[in-house]
Amino acid sequence: MRTGTPARVGQYTALLAYLVFLAFPFLWLVSTAFKPPRELGSLHPTWIPEDPTLANFRQAFDEQPLLHAALNSLLAALAAAVVAVLIATPMAYVVARRRTRLAKAVTGWVVVSQAFPFVLLIIPLFLVLKNLRLINSVPGLVLVYVVWALPFALWMLAGYVRAVPPELEEAAAVDGAGRVRTLVSVTAPLLAPGIVATALFAFITAWNEFFFALVLLKTAEKQTLPVVLTHFIGAEGVADLGPLAAAAFLATLPSLVVFALIQRRITGGMLTGAVKS
Repeated sequence: MRTGTPARVGQYTALLAYLVFLAFPFLWLVSTAFKPPRELGSLHPTWIPEDPTLANFRQAFDEQPLLHAALNSLLAALAAAVVAVLIATPMAYVVARRRTRLAKAVTGWVVVSQAFPFVLLIIPLFLVLKNLRLINSVPGLVLVYVVWALPFALWMLAGYVRAVPPELEEAAAVDGAGRVRTLVSVTAPLLAPGIVATALFAFITAWNEFFFALVLLKTAEKQTLPVVLTHFIGAEGVADLGPLAAAAFLATLPSLVVFALIQRRITGGMLTGAVKS
């Protein structure tokens, strides 16, 4: 069906409005990060700073341990991404290759689990970590991130596994390779783009996560970057706007860079499972 010109104009207009809606917070954040205090308190704010300054960035690093918090976030995010992929890859292979009721039930549970709110999970997770003596520790936070990332990682990798021709695995079986050898030597190399995309997505999720880190980490030296950003807000709810915007801008950059690298692969992973040979 051909789309008429008015309809296409309406579609592009709606798309442009949506892009502006998404970009506005980030652009305003960048603008605020470079504004001096005089412009931050102006009754007539401008998009482009009239007198741009780096003082907000210097003040942010002087007031809060941003580098140490970023290191905590980096360690937690990297560990969660690696562990989640290591667990999800063989699980995705089984779910994709074995068309049994159990595999379908696992897939359904994966979809349903994404609807659970954080508040519903935090109490049982807290009790489990308390019994394991992992409260206020980065390993405990990593464990939570792995559990939270596994459903999406499993669903995404299963789509990539379905795109691998079963004939390649059958040929490996004829040559005497077992299931594990086939997965490691034949299937896994073909899944490399999907594995990388899934790991990076898990990294972004853990890097940006705030709620679990706020509840589970108590001491300042263990806190992650999203939690430290809240320290720029005073007891009465008054934010130190310039340093807060500068720190938030720096914290956002890794997510933007990583997402720019994987957005095509994420889309491909979602669509691959829908294509049947």
